[in-house]
Amino acid sequence: MTNAAAPDPTDSPSLDGQLVEQVVNRHWNEAHPVLEDYIRIPAKSPNFDPDWQANGYIADAVELVRKWCGDHCPESAEVLVHEIDGLTPVVIVDIPATAGSPNEETVLLYGHLDKQPEMTGWRDGLGPWEPVLEGDRLYGRGGADDGYSAFAAMAAIDAVRTAGGHHQRCIVLIEASEESGSPDLPAHLDALRERLGEISLVVCLDSAGPDYDAMWMTTSLRGLIQAELRVDVVNRGLHSGIAGGIAPSSVRILRQLLDRIEDPATGRILIDAFHVEVPEGRLTEARDAAAAGVDPRDDVAFAGTTCADAETAEAALLATCWQPAMATIGIDGVPALGDAGNVLRPHTTLGLSFRLPPTCDPDSAIAALTDTVTANPPSGAEVTLTIKESAPGWNAPPTAAWLQAAADHASTTHFGRPTGAWGIGGSIPFMAMLGDAYPKAQFMITGVLGPEANAHGPNEFLHLPTGRRVSACVAHVLNAHARPAQ
Repeated sequence: MTNAAAPDPTDSPSLDGQLVEQVVNRHWNEAHPVLEDYIRIPAKSPNFDPDWQANGYIADAVELVRKWCGDHCPESAEVLVHEIDGLTPVVIVDIPATAGSPNEETVLLYGHLDKQPEMTGWRDGLGPWEPVLEGDRLYGRGGADDGYSAFAAMAAIDAVRTAGGHHQRCIVLIEASEESGSPDLPAHLDALRERLGEISLVVCLDSAGPDYDAMWMTTSLRGLIQAELRVDVVNRGLHSGIAGGIAPSSVRILRQLLDRIEDPATGRILIDAFHVEVPEGRLTEARDAAAAGVDPRDDVAFAGTTCADAETAEAALLATCWQPAMATIGIDGVPALGDAGNVLRPHTTLGLSFRLPPTCDPDSAIAALTDTVTANPPSGAEVTLTIKESAPGWNAPPTAAWLQAAADHASTTHFGRPTGAWGIGGSIPFMAMLGDAYPKAQFMITGVLGPEANAHGPNEFLHLPTGRRVSACVAHVLNAHARPAQ
């Protein structure tokens, strides 16, 4: 990485956009084959690979990222892998401030390298672990969510320095358990607290936008609960002709329990503890985004004549970020049709994923959910609710004027349009952790995911031009953050 002589930060308040793009493009050109190597590593998150330590794929991804960062950081930087027994590691790149810049605060640039599982449904010629380049799209699991983040962060920092700009002390933190809800991260944060120092700006590169025409800033994230709901009705499978009509069906009991949770006609969650009052500013944000043509329904591949639950674009925006929702993500106890005997099965288990509004307390929601499904079970059936994972959502603090101005300038320079702002329905547990630990910090939550990118599903791709542009935008924001009198 180039270490240009840095002038006084007040002499050059903005960076040369063309020079920033040149540096970023060089980084991305060099990184492309390494990103393809990363996609080939099946570094599934611990929830999806309980034997992750023995399999070694996360270790392989960690080493790939560590080596790249070590080869592309300033000589004054320190690159290390922080390890805690039994937990997934994190990669840390600790980069001192440029000469003449304030050095009392830390910019934390965040990403993750663990991945979702394979998922079925990849189209012919594509697969999760084999990178395929088609035009501007690099297909394969994890490229956009979120393997590109380390490469983007290093490109942005180099662009600041090469363009004669400034940045305060930067720490790039790449974790390896995000897709499991970041269960390993709190222990690392505790151990690294002294090193992290006073974080005043968080740049998260793990988010999404509704198009590829601007840098989108995420203003809220939903929380989550993942649970297993099991119903037992008999002690062993029984001939359905003999037991049917006497013993209740476990599926029928589950239907009744699900009807306690959500309206079967509309999907509205019926448990009061899952709902919050939407802040007026977020209502305005949704109205403005809808008026600008943003409609999240456009990126949903409806089957046949299936209709969206939300009737308007504004309603859809609010539904995906400020309303709770439930999805059935798995089922156990049910044989495949080819293996199904004429049997009344003893039990059925559903995997349920709940998305919570950003300011909803997950502990209160869990307590209410437990009461809802376990009280007075239908037919006296045995009902068991097991909470597998939970995390709070996040609502961004007001954006400082300097950050908004810098982000708009960067987006206009490299996308041709100012930033957009919206809330998304996904979860990044780290943001809530940081919001609690550093209440005065500013947040720039952005990313490369957009229409059809399909993170977590089949045919996931990284939109390469957006990756380059986001990297360039981060450089401008780092430079603005380093200027005095913010």
